[in-house]
Amino acid sequence: MASMKAFSFLNADVAEYIVGHTTPPDDILKELAEETLTATGDSAGMQISPEQGTFLTMITQITGARNVVEIGTFTGYSSICMARGLAHDGRLTCFDVSDEWTAIARKYWEKAGVSHLIELRLGPAAETLRQFPVRPEVDLAFIDADKASYPAYYEAIMSRLAPGGVILADNTLRHGTVADYTDGDAATMREFNDLVIGDLRVTSTLLPIADGLTFIRKR
Repeated sequence: MASMKAFSFLNADVAEYIVGHTTPPDDILKELAEETLTATGDSAGMQISPEQGTFLTMITQITGARNVVEIGTFTGYSSICMARGLAHDGRLTCFDVSDEWTAIARKYWEKAGVSHLIELRLGPAAETLRQFPVRPEVDLAFIDADKASYPAYYEAIMSRLAPGGVILADNTLRHGTVADYTDGDAATMREFNDLVIGDLRVTSTLLPIADGLTFIRKR
C-alpha cells in the first residue's frame, strides 16, 4: 500500500503494474519496512518505496560508486540498498539527526551484513557536512531529508562531487502537487527543481519513480 500511495499521481492500475514488474525487496527489507511502520507510525511515510530501493541498488552498481553519501537515513532502508550496490572497497557515509530512528538502521545494517561499509554522522547535516572533506571525491549522493534545506545540501554535495558524479534527490514531485501549486511544500520543491534545471554544472532529469526522483549528473 505504501507504494500505491507514493504513486498517487499515476493511474492506480499503472502504478500496480510498475510495482509488479520491479524486483521486489528481500525478507530483511520487508522486515525493516514492517518495524518502521510499527515504530514510527505516521512518520513511516518518510521511508522510500521498494521500487526506489531497487533503483538505488542498481544505480550504485551501474556507476561503480565507491564513495557514497546519504543525507537523511531514517530507519535505514535506502542505506542498505546503496550499501549492497557499492563497488569493492566502497564506503557509505550517512548523515541524520535522529539517534532514535537510526538505532533501527544500525540494527538492520547488521542483519543485512553491511554495517562495516557504513559510517553514521549524527547532527544537523548542514553542520556535519562542513566537516566532510571538500574534495571532488563523492561518486553518488542521495538527498532525502528536510525539503527546505535541499538547496543547501545540494551545494554542499556539489563542492564534493566528482566530475561525472551523481546526485539523487527524493520527493521532487510532492505527490504531483508541483505541477499545480505554488505555495507550501509544493513551492519549496518547485524552487529546488528550478535551481537544478538552471544549474549549468549539471545534466538532470526528473524521474516519475515513487514520489519523484531527480537524477543529476555533474558535467
